[in-house]
Amino acid sequence: MTANYYDDEENVRSYIEMAAGYDGAELIEKLGNYLPAASTVLEIGMGPGTDLDLLDQHFRTVGSDRSTHFLDLYRADHPDADLLVLDATTLETDRTFAGIYSNKVLHHLTQTQLGHSLARQADLLELDGIALHSFWRSQTGESYVENQYGPHFVYYTVDRLIELAAPYFDIL
Repeated sequence: MTANYYDDEENVRSYIEMAAGYDGAELIEKLGNYLPAASTVLEIGMGPGTDLDLLDQHFRTVGSDRSTHFLDLYRADHPDADLLVLDATTLETDRTFAGIYSNKVLHHLTQTQLGHSLARQADLLELDGIALHSFWRSQTGESYVENQYGPHFVYYTVDRLIELAAPYFDIL
């Protein structure tokens, strides 16, 4: 990811405005097919917290983001929220979870960083845990990198994502 894009509060506020009205309700419904209600779920890269609010309706959620601006803005309205400052690559926490979720976050990582993140996620999952992530899909048939308005984006093919995840996860 571009080193400091979301470290700038103006960029964070601009992103929140741009993302208004978008959520991962359909993805969260799918997660509910695999995890019992009240399971612990970590959201990686919670941004404004829209999906965290939806996840919290079904699960015991922990929100995380590398940007403290996102966390501070969310905490202002949700003072009791369980939030962690986490880098999506290293995920430095000693906590474990039944599920790990992200919605169009991990595409900011290089392919090497994504491999590290997936390995770390496997370590953080409880036995029979599940990870559910969405990505922007490559339209060219090849994975490629693009920089839009500052952040780094990797558009993956389905085959490349499976190749990166298969050493750590059974693909459902």
